[in-house]
Parts: sequence; C-alpha cells; structure tokens
Amino acid sequence: MPTTAPAFADATASDGALRRFLHGLPGVDAVGLEARAASLGTRSIKTTAKAYAIDLAISMIDLTTLEGSDTPGKVRALAAKAVHPDPTDRTAPRTAAVCVYPDMAATAVAALAGSGVKVASVATAFPAGRAALAVKLADVRDAVAAGADEIDMVIDRGAFLSGRYLKVYEEILAVKAECGTARLKVIFETGELSTYDNIRRASWLGMLAGADFIKTSTGKVGVNATPANTLLMLEAVRDFRAQTGVQIGVKPAGGIRTSKDALKFLVLVNETAGEDWLDNHWFRFGASSLLNDLLMQRQKLSTGRYSGPDYVTVD
Repeated sequence: MPTTAPAFADATASDGALRRFLHGLPGVDAVGLEARAASLGTRSIKTTAKAYAIDLAISMIDLTTLEGSDTPGKVRALAAKAVHPDPTDRTAPRTAAVCVYPDMAATAVAALAGSGVKVASVATAFPAGRAALAVKLADVRDAVAAGADEIDMVIDRGAFLSGRYLKVYEEILAVKAECGTARLKVIFETGELSTYDNIRRASWLGMLAGADFIKTSTGKVGVNATPANTLLMLEAVRDFRAQTGVQIGVKPAGGIRTSKDALKFLVLVNETAGEDWLDNHWFRFGASSLLNDLLMQRQKLSTGRYSGPDYVTVD
C-alpha cells in the first residue's frame, strides 16, 4: 500500500498535479547545503562514543556482492561474514543484511536462516533499469519468491529527467504491490540526477509512492553517496514524517569506505533527522568495503593495536 497521506492525495491525482507539487518544493541552496554537510563532518567523537558508533555502523551495513562473477560459494562466504564479521571476536555485531542479485537470493536465505540478518535483493533490471515494466515486476516476484526480505529497485531516470513523474510514481507503486511484506528501497542514482533540486523531488516522489527506504545510488556510477546528497534526503524524510507521521529510511550507497566517513554520516543522521533514525531499521550503509575498516578500527580501540588489512577477510 502507498504511504501517501490524505494531505498529499491531490498531489498524485494526475501528471500535472504531481509536477506542480514536485516543482513547488522549496529550491535547494546548494552552497548552504554543502557548507552544512561539511560543518557537521568536522564534529569530533570521543573514544567511548566512537566505540558505540563503530558498532552501530557495522550493524547498519548491507553487505553486498553484485557482480557477474558471483557464485553460490561467494554468497555463502559473505553470509558467514555478515553473521560473524570478526571471527576472533564474537561480540562484533552482525550486519543488517546481505544484498545480492535475485538469482542468488535463495542461496543467501538458506545461508542466513535463523541469524536475524536480512536478505536484500536488487531488482527492476538493476542497475540501469532499462527494461519493460513486466520484466521489472517479474524480477521482483522472483526475488520475493526466493525469500528476500527487502527489495532494492532503481527508478527510471530517463522518465524522471524528462519530467514524466507520474510514470515513475506508478512504477514504484507497481513494484511496491509485488513486494508483499518485503520492504522496498527506492534507488535514485543521484549521480545521474544532476541537481540537488532533482534529488529533493525524487525523494518526495519515492516517499509518496510508498518507499520504505530512499537510497542514493547503485554504486555502479562515478558519483554515489555524498554527505550533501545524503543530508538532503535526511531532510526530506524528516519533513515527510512531520507532515504525515510516516517514517522512511535512508540508505547512502557507494563511496563510503572508511570509519571516519561512516561516523560523519552518523552525525548527519543525528543532527538532521534525529535519534529515531539511528537504528538499522531506518538507516543503512550500502558499502561493503567499509566493513573491513570498521573492524580494524574496532580492534584498535579494544586492543590498542592496529592489526591491518591482513587480519580481516577480503570480500
């Protein structure tokens, strides 16, 4: 079911109405947005808080493999790492999910059975999204039938950029209907949307159509998650909840590789959306390479020694 509140029912009644609503959103002050994101990124985090933040960041990771060379063995190995990220320290938290292509979802479900780690599957002709709607919906049905707990879809950026907002809205609605109980993450590919105004419009469009999460990127283009575009999306979910009472998650993906980066993003979450989003039900990192750096920093905090990359598994 779409999450559109009664207050926004008229906004999605027609293509013209949706266009008027989206173009009626306040314009983004790019300089102010980037300055605030940079300012929040300078906040220092003390040792005790840092240890907590590192564990929180680990618990928010969608550990991902989305390669043509993926095999069942690789997916099972990734699932094992998701459950026990640091085999030498069983106190390390589990990751939030393992994200795979639909044909690998069943393998991930079997490997993660009983662990509490979710299985996410990309769908809708990921990453380009260039397929007929019937093909995209079949992709979603396959993933859901295999047991995926979460679906990561890509929007039709061509339709969005040419102003066919209702087409994008209706496609998200159709995908949401196929998800059943699976949560839906809507990927905008912010690097292809060109402007912050477009990112704000895409955020509201996705939320109006029933997204459970809004997600920056596929990780397959040159520009992925940035503090500024993530801050903008956090403002959108904050404002959407204030007006509808509906909470939506945010997932920055691609380009977040270090603990320092992750902690900056957590500061963005806390200072923009608030503590309610500091939970892996509402915030995720789509950044598999991030996990190893978090584990190394975690080991350094607990032992006083920096073990280095040879002491963590290569994904």
